[in-house]
Amino acid sequence: MSSNVSPRAELLIAPRELAAALGLLEAPKPPRPFAAAPIIVDTRPAESFAQGHIPGAIHLDLWGFSLIDTDAAPLRAFLWMIHHVLEQRGINADRPVVVYEDTSGIRAARVWWFLEYFGHPDARVLDGGFSGWVDARLPVTRDAVAPRPVEWKASPRADRVAGWKDVALRLDSPDAVMLDTRSDDEYTGRVARATRGGAIPGAAHVEWTRNLAADGSFRSDAELREMYERAGVTEGRDVIAYCQGGYRAAHGYLALRLLGYPRVRNYLGSWKEWGDREELPIASKAD
Repeated sequence: MSSNVSPRAELLIAPRELAAALGLLEAPKPPRPFAAAPIIVDTRPAESFAQGHIPGAIHLDLWGFSLIDTDAAPLRAFLWMIHHVLEQRGINADRPVVVYEDTSGIRAARVWWFLEYFGHPDARVLDGGFSGWVDARLPVTRDAVAPRPVEWKASPRADRVAGWKDVALRLDSPDAVMLDTRSDDEYTGRVARATRGGAIPGAAHVEWTRNLAADGSFRSDAELREMYERAGVTEGRDVIAYCQGGYRAAHGYLALRLLGYPRVRNYLGSWKEWGDREELPIASKAD
């Protein structure tokens, strides 16, 4: 990251800033200018995209592309598949990327996380999402843009992803913390979405929705930092975020990256894998 720009300015962009960068509005441009025209990626369902989207946006819905086995071979195959899909949508490191959904939600955060994992130098989330864009009375279109496939010689960052073995090795480490981003019912085990219900032993619990303000944008850095530090998720620890399948975990990951946390990972297999592997320990607080 640039030394004179905050992590938030590096990773998020406001609707009016994006509109100004696209030449759609006379307004201040983002603190970190784009080096080239950005690719705008709409991560909402196809029917939402068809009803209206940001001009020039391409559609990319990765919902349902999940992994439940993070052993080396299936993890490698899954990430290869995602990389190939990104290439087919015209995404590589040559142009900046801005991803969005209805709000600053988990669909956008997850696609953004994949871009970060593959080493993209400038990937951002539209803070407030399409709702924020519409509320700012910015242009909307139904015209579709056909993406042009490209090649991307990515530089994957192994320190940004975790498998079940990475989690198991750190369970008893005081320098590490597991961040559970699921609902209260999932965390306590009252709702089981795997063979077993519960949580990874010792996990801190901050549901992903708590990262957002009422308008669907990210809460301030001060609010986020106070919330996470109170939960024991501090900047000096190795943090591994998890949920059910790496979606909500990507949102927690992004929230911590906004704060400048240097060592954060997304456990892609998350509870579906951990809860199904009966040899792995769990904690349950269900009544």
